[in-house]
Amino acid sequence: MISAGEFRNGVTFEMDGNVFQVIEFQHVKPGKGAAFVRTKYRNVISGAVVERSFNPTEKFPTAYVERRQMQYLYSDEDLYYMMDKETFEQVPINKSIVGNSFDFVKENMDVTVLSYKGSVFGIEPPTFVELLITKCEPGVRGDTANNANKPATLETGVTIKVPLFVNEGETIRVDTRTGEYMSRV
Repeated sequence: MISAGEFRNGVTFEMDGNVFQVIEFQHVKPGKGAAFVRTKYRNVISGAVVERSFNPTEKFPTAYVERRQMQYLYSDEDLYYMMDKETFEQVPINKSIVGNSFDFVKENMDVTVLSYKGSVFGIEPPTFVELLITKCEPGVRGDTANNANKPATLETGVTIKVPLFVNEGETIRVDTRTGEYMSRV
């Protein structure tokens, strides 16, 4: 059991049959009245974010989320196949669970699979990935007045904005959380 007074960023707990992860917390002691914990937490299954205040003495069961390193093998229509790197077991995961950040993952990359009581609810790709630019228009000379960007298609098929000096055939580093260009490799 964990009390609301022990909340920290990243703590997972059960409430009303759901699993939640603390995103932000703040211990508040007003001049009058009892102290409370202002919390922003996310439902790890649905992704919904909620803000709520708790009494610091409220207790909740701790939820243990399993994080396993797996290798992405391939996709087949609505299923993505992952391989456990220890047992070599292949696990199919539905496309609705994978999410948009998976747009930057290519075959044979390692990802973290999140599960609760044996049920997979999410996948975390690596924070930064290195991808090849397969299609990109050349930059226009002199168009540097205001931090200009141009679209570039990566080897996974997703299109992002890159600076004018980046060319087709180059490998770049991308932040999978925001989908932004970071640097050339």
